[in-house]
Amino acid sequence: MQNNSQSSKEMNYSPTFNFPVQIYYEDTDFSGVVYHPNFLKYFERAREHVIGADILASLWDEYGLGFAVYRSDMLCHDGVEFADIIDVRTRFYFESKYRTVWQQEIWRPNAKKPAVTASIEMICMNKKRQLAPMSPELLEHLSQSFPTGINL
Repeated sequence: MQNNSQSSKEMNYSPTFNFPVQIYYEDTDFSGVVYHPNFLKYFERAREHVIGADILASLWDEYGLGFAVYRSDMLCHDGVEFADIIDVRTRFYFESKYRTVWQQEIWRPNAKKPAVTASIEMICMNKKRQLAPMSPELLEHLSQSFPTGINL
């Protein structure tokens, strides 16, 4: 059972962001099914798309801040195959000024359920690899995704 503070934060998810990914033969194993570590790459690309490469570069160059995966929980429910164009669906919430939690799903065309689901916790770190709060500019940029803003 979850505590009330965690469940109230989880209720404050961002809207869902969609990111299409073409599956190439190089993404698959010998049977034409996506090799499972590639799902983590697709999730990473989708998160970068949500935040923006320019924002991430600026965060590193101006503030010496970046993100690292703290925890990842991924479930593969169905195979994804060569030539599929999948939809990576991403939403997130702020756990604190140091951590974001990302709920991500991979959907095949015309599917009734996701092929892969993941919960990924990201922490903000400085160049010394120490936990650091997200910059006010990053918080402002990401909070624009929320209709009611954020409370940290």
